[in-house]
Amino acid sequence: MNYNNYPTLSGALNELKQKGYTEDFNLKENCIVCSTRSLELKPEEFYIDEVHRFEGMSNPDDNSVIYAISTSHGVKGVLVDAYGAYAEAITPEMAKKLRA
Repeated sequence: MNYNNYPTLSGALNELKQKGYTEDFNLKENCIVCSTRSLELKPEEFYIDEVHRFEGMSNPDDNSVIYAISTSHGVKGVLVDAYGAYAEAITPEMAKKLRA
């Protein structure tokens, strides 16, 4: 798993798009979802290739993390999620996958 430093969230998203991470994933309790492809992926069906954390300098509400994800279905995309107080409630299996 790669950890790159990008100064901004939008810069990271643009760079990842150029690398082929073109789909948007959404986090659910026990899976991630790609609505444009009607995919619902369990933790064992996707890989986290890169992780990028962004911390709000003046506002902790701005904390977020970007996951560059590839799937066993050949799909590549990103998952943008808050962390801290606004983090989603997820199963232990999903939490383990996202922290790996």
